[in-house]
Amino acid sequence: MSAQNTFMQYEDCTLPLGFKIPDFSMFGMVKASAESHPDSLAYEYFGTKCTYGKMIERIEAVSGAFHRLGVRKGDIVTIVMPNTPEAVISIYALNRIGAVSNILHPLSAQEEIKNHINRVDSKVLLCVDICSEKISKILDKTPVKKVIIASAGDSMPVVMKTLYALKCMKNFKYDKKDKRYLSWKEFESKTMKVSEYCPTGEANKEAAVILHSGGTTGTPKDIMLSNSNFNAFGIQAVLTLRDVKEGDKILAILPIFHGFGLGVCVHVSFCFGACSVLIPQFDAKKFTGILKKHKPSMIFGVPTLYDALLKAKGTEDMDFSFLKYAVCGGDTLPEKLEKSVNDFLAAHNSDVKICEGYGMTEGLAALSLSVGDSYKSRTIGKPLIGTEMCIVEPGTTNVLPAGEEGELCVSGPTVMVGYRNNATETENTLRTHADNKVWLHTGDMAEIDKDGFVHYKLRIKRMMITSGFNVYPTQIESVIEELDFVEKCVVVPVPHQYKKEVAKAYIILKNGKEKSKATQEEIREYCKKKLMHYSVPYKYEFVDLLPKTAYNKIDFMKLQKESEKEAVC
Repeated sequence: MSAQNTFMQYEDCTLPLGFKIPDFSMFGMVKASAESHPDSLAYEYFGTKCTYGKMIERIEAVSGAFHRLGVRKGDIVTIVMPNTPEAVISIYALNRIGAVSNILHPLSAQEEIKNHINRVDSKVLLCVDICSEKISKILDKTPVKKVIIASAGDSMPVVMKTLYALKCMKNFKYDKKDKRYLSWKEFESKTMKVSEYCPTGEANKEAAVILHSGGTTGTPKDIMLSNSNFNAFGIQAVLTLRDVKEGDKILAILPIFHGFGLGVCVHVSFCFGACSVLIPQFDAKKFTGILKKHKPSMIFGVPTLYDALLKAKGTEDMDFSFLKYAVCGGDTLPEKLEKSVNDFLAAHNSDVKICEGYGMTEGLAALSLSVGDSYKSRTIGKPLIGTEMCIVEPGTTNVLPAGEEGELCVSGPTVMVGYRNNATETENTLRTHADNKVWLHTGDMAEIDKDGFVHYKLRIKRMMITSGFNVYPTQIESVIEELDFVEKCVVVPVPHQYKKEVAKAYIILKNGKEKSKATQEEIREYCKKKLMHYSVPYKYEFVDLLPKTAYNKIDFMKLQKESEKEAVC
């Protein structure tokens, strides 16, 4: 095992970023990492293990298979897959020949998939078998000429693969006589030798991967991310999380169609020389077993994952001393959950504290992290090395002083290339400030204190105005969640004839608490004691579940649309 990560050689405090970005493609970066530890495990999938040396060989073979299908430099191949070896191998194989991966959520509606494919003009599609019926219904309405059908069972051990096939066979609905379709096994076997595309200089700033997001305005956008974006993030992670070594394990629970999942759980894992434990679907009931089996050095997850950890059965006697980092991102970490997780870890022989990060797909993944010297509870820490943050007056490029709240802006090597074929939104989001640097306007409200720690507030779009006063849903949510009988709270605005907007609270109660007017009144009285009068919710609704987006975040927009029907006269 190497004593020091090979990429630490790129640290250089004399450079503006504090490090040099290697002049590699994403594949080139992983290949360079693999050369120093070819026999170490690169990934594990339901007991199937693959070393770095074997992974590189497989990537090279699959790149030849794509080339045989006619995929060339600059072509966009759409991937509709969960976290499987076939998906990961394909992303790097396409990158090896200069093609672009357009990665979609497998649970996307068929119309969404069709629209995404048509927007980027994909001729080749890789999709998981359970999506085959959706694909068959839209295929004739797209430019796709070849569909590679892969299974989540393809890389499973034999017995597990058989059981998976028997369980899911009813979902494999496409015409196998249609020559446009081919199985993964058939596709992978038809390879050929093809030269590696080795971009240098500015070529590494061209789009390598397309991910998707609602952006800062809530409408779907195709986010172009470059080789340079991914590789800069890999170096940032290596220089920030210095305790991670070759051979450590990282749980790849976060999906690859999300920047956090692909950027952190896969690419960064390979830059560390670590083993990415690929998990195609998170199952809270199996979480304890996964932790006991793999003893991961790092867990990256959203708040719901850590909530599942606290509720998981079988953790009573577990020793968590194997854990080096527990990172939470993707959504605001409630204070009560933070304390509960920290107490849980301390009680299970770990001195690790959950650290909150901040990121967005337009910045690839994490942009700041509360860890090490940059740790401060209830903050998102400080920007990663090479990344800068500032606060501006919303709607302007006027930078505000420390301690003032405004829109968070980010400049650095992981900021996206731009939105594909959407110059207007790109110009609105990537703006040049007085310092002549390009800044990503995040659409998030934040504050940077005098010590440089960033305090996240909320999405600008979530802020409400009641009778001229700014009302912050996250503040109300935190107060209501202080109550012992409240599991979760989400606050959205309701139109009001005179006050413009008032707050409505959707609340999940813990088992045993009665969903009654008396409980509503109890919550209201508590809010009156803790909040300014204009922030006290006007309405309260008890629910059993909260709607989630495709990225497993609370779907605020859906709740808000429902609440708009309840305008107060």
